[in-house]
Amino acid sequence: MASFLKNTFTITFYFILLSSLSNPSHGIFSEELSEAISMKRMEKTTRLHFFFHDIHSGKTPSAIKIAGTSDPGFFGDTYMMDNALTEGQDASSKVVGKAQGMYAFAAKKELSLLMVLNYEFTQGDFNGSSISVLGRNPVMMDVREMPIVGGSGRFRYATGYALAHTVWFDSKTGDAIVEYNV
Repeated sequence: MASFLKNTFTITFYFILLSSLSNPSHGIFSEELSEAISMKRMEKTTRLHFFFHDIHSGKTPSAIKIAGTSDPGFFGDTYMMDNALTEGQDASSKVVGKAQGMYAFAAKKELSLLMVLNYEFTQGDFNGSSISVLGRNPVMMDVREMPIVGGSGRFRYATGYALAHTVWFDSKTGDAIVEYNV
């Protein structure tokens, strides 16, 4: 009986192995389903307006340097952040979320950042949802455009862009308040 089960198992294993090898482009990773589950997606536009508080100074900074050099040119300096997003420019205005991620000085001859971050919303209709930004931020330009590359919750499959405008910057501390229109 044990021999029969062993032979049955071995034959079954070889059939499974042969069937997976006979069609190598349709493995588990790239399986095509004839009856795909479709989601009805409605294209709609949501406009967001908030302020990003990037604080390097004080006892509890929201952005800290995690890599880089002591070179005064900043190239390679990398920061991790957990910045407040507020309704108004003032730090005491209502917090609507967090900007979490990192940015790095990615250009040798200009002040340009590589931004890799998520805007997580914690209030209102978008509580629990987020949008993801991955792009170039040439900070010396008055208005910068960065792509929205995805999201979660109400912003699942999000695409679009974020416009950033620095409204306040302290050159001694590096603290900044940036207005975002998304």
